[in-house]
Formats: sequence, structure tokens, C-alpha cells
Amino acid sequence: MMFHQRRMAAALALLIAIVALAASACSDDARVVDVRATELASPVLRGSQAVPPRDKPNLVLTDTSGKAYDIVKETEGKLTLFYIGYSFCPDICPTTMSDLGIALKSLSAKQRESLVVIFVTADPDRDTAAVLRKWLDAFDTGIVGLVPTHQQLDRLTAMMGMAPTETTQRTSSYYTVSHAAYVTAFDETDMGNVVYPFGITVADWKHDLPLLIQGVTS
Repeated sequence: MMFHQRRMAAALALLIAIVALAASACSDDARVVDVRATELASPVLRGSQAVPPRDKPNLVLTDTSGKAYDIVKETEGKLTLFYIGYSFCPDICPTTMSDLGIALKSLSAKQRESLVVIFVTADPDRDTAAVLRKWLDAFDTGIVGLVPTHQQLDRLTAMMGMAPTETTQRTSSYYTVSHAAYVTAFDETDMGNVVYPFGITVADWKHDLPLLIQGVTS
């Protein structure tokens, strides 16, 4: 009974975190749309069940080396952690990537081979390939950075069930970008069944990553 209560409390906390992001994230502009966490994805995972599940986006974007990156082909058969954000984000994005980067360093070389982390910028005007690569390398040099066109970004968010990203002009040189603020975990079948909203800790990532790599997603 005590375990069940703790599990339900954790699920509720994750749900509250996702709902809260609709009102505040990345200086009050990030939001989560359409994908909601109703309960823990499994009795052992600390991520939450994505409702509804999402197909891995079948798109070819440009990576930070300037090469075409076929998302489905390049990640075939691997656990894929997928996030849309931007390097100029003042809070949510750097915190999310920092926590994940720390957890990645705890994995073995073999485990890391079974995992791909993709970061797609929601701000292609400022996040050039060089800017994005330098920013991602501060967290983990193995993270794949992708720079879409605005048209590709609109298509990507639609495929992910997210509202289009939006910019809020504050000054001539500074603005924030609204975007969904959660990591989607796609399993080896290319289905995104588990989401990780802001608030997931390093300890949570260290707990879940080995299990996700083993295919524990439901």
C-alpha cells in the first residue's frame, strides 16, 4: 500500500510539473501541448506515460557538421531521447541538458552505443551550427544537434503533436522562444511512449536510462 501511494504521488507530481510548464518555462514562454503524463510509464520507470504515444519523426534535418541527418535511419534500433529547445533559453533547456549530460557520463560505453540523444533547436536564426555545437558540447559531446529551417520546424512540431514554436520580441536583440519542454523517449520500435518533463533529476535519469536501454518502456 505504501509503495502504491508513493507511486501515485510521484505520477501526480509529474503531471503537475507538465501542466505547470504550460504557464511557465524558458522565461514563461515554453509550454507542453497535447502530450500529457497520466501515470508512471511502468512500475520501475520514473518517466511518465505519453498520452497519446508519438511516432518518431520521419524527417531529414541538417546536423551541426552541415550533413543531412535522417532521424529514423540514423537512430534505427536505438533508444532515442528527443528534445526541442534552444541555446539562448535562460533556464529550462540548459538545466535539462545539464542533468541529462551528467547522467550520460554514468553509462558504460556499451550502454551509450545503444542510445542517441537529439537536440533540435527551436531558434534556427540564432542557433547556427557552430553556436549550437559549442553549447551542446558543454553538456556532452555525443549529443546530436540539428538545425532545421523554420518550415521544417513547423512540420516537426506538428508531427510531435506540439503547437508551433513562437518568438516573443523583447528588444531588438533579445527574445525568447515558446516550445514544449519535455524529453520524449523513443524505443527500438520508433514509438515515443515515455516523456520526461522539466523537474526530472539527475538521479531519475541515472535510474531510468539503463532500464530504457534494456527496452523497459511499458
